[in-house]
Amino acid sequence: MNTPHQVPASAARGSVPRLAVFPLAGRSGVRAAGEIALTTRAIWEGVLEEAVLEDDDVYYLELSDVTFVDVAGASALAAAAGRLQDGRRFVVRRPPSALRRTLDLLWPDQAGIEVSTS
Repeated sequence: MNTPHQVPASAARGSVPRLAVFPLAGRSGVRAAGEIALTTRAIWEGVLEEAVLEDDDVYYLELSDVTFVDVAGASALAAAAGRLQDGRRFVVRRPPSALRRTLDLLWPDQAGIEVSTS
C-alpha cells in the first residue's frame, strides 16, 4: 500500500464516519484512524484486498486509532483472512474491544488473524 486512503471531503461533513489509512514505515501493513462502518467500508475492503495480494507472511493492521468497527467490517477482515495463502496472517494491533469480541464470537478459529493488544 503506497498511498493513504480517506473518505472524500464531501462525505466527511457532519457526523458521517471517517477513515484514514496510511502505510506503516518499515513493515508491511497500514495504520488506520476513524471508524469502519457503512460509509467507510469501501476503503476498508480496498485495504484488505491490497493486503491479500501482498507477498509478506505477516501484514500488520494498526487499529489503535480506530474507534469503531461494525460487524460488516469484521466480516470483511475474516473473509480477507480466509483468502490468504497458507502461512500468511493479519496481525491486528490494538483494535477496538468490540472488534476483538466480534472476532472471538463469530470467527473463533480463523487462523489468518492474530489479535495483539500491545
